[in-house]
Amino acid sequence: MTILRLLVLVAFLAAGLVVGSLNPQRIALDFGIVEVVTTTGIAIMVSLLAGVLLGGGMVMATTVLPLHARLRRANRPVTVATAAEGPRPPNPGT
Repeated sequence: MTILRLLVLVAFLAAGLVVGSLNPQRIALDFGIVEVVTTTGIAIMVSLLAGVLLGGGMVMATTVLPLHARLRRANRPVTVATAAEGPRPPNPGT
């Protein structure tokens, strides 16, 4: 599995180098308070990286963390008070 990850890493690194080298034109990005002069290849790679990080963060916040919290609640040990009550009857509303 680590060989496969290494190959994927090298493939993406090569793709980034190709995109960076094929787009050497200089551009100026104006953010209102600061202006950044860079090449189009670097701007493309940075925007792709920002999109991946923001998308991954949104998936983490909206899906992974709630499911992880639900799993922790489901795996919580049964307390003595809850065990003494006995099994609950099924809820007919669900």
